Amino acid sequence: MATVDITGEQFAATVEDNDIVLVDFWAEWCGPCKQFGPTYAAVSEKHPDVVFSKVDTEAEQQLAAEAGITSIPTLMAFREKVLVFSQPGALNAQQLEQVVDAVKALDMEEVHAHVARSQAEAAAAQQDGSQIPDA
Repeated sequence: MATVDITGEQFAATVEDNDIVLVDFWAEWCGPCKQFGPTYAAVSEKHPDVVFSKVDTEAEQQLAAEAGITSIPTLMAFREKVLVFSQPGALNAQQLEQVVDAVKALDMEEVHAHVARSQAEAAAAQQDGSQIPDA
């Protein structure tokens, strides 16, 4: 599958409607981004079951800010709507293949259970912090 450009309006739907989504945050002026682009496109052709998307950080500054992008290129991977990988820096083809293989190999039952535990712990901590002790 070829890479697809996505906008802020398309981002949530792309992540929600697909099992595995990789997102390359890039900009036209970024040398390492330009070097990574052909590698990203070539690996995308080998994995038709994965959506390889690209976000132009210049055109989509709000999305980049919401995603916490501070360095480009940054690669994010989502599986079943969960962010499972995020790393700045250009990867070579072998490294990118390793990321794709690792994302495909994840035990998502375990990942979802971990997310649920983390959310429950955060909610409990927030509740404990909001209670005012008796004087």
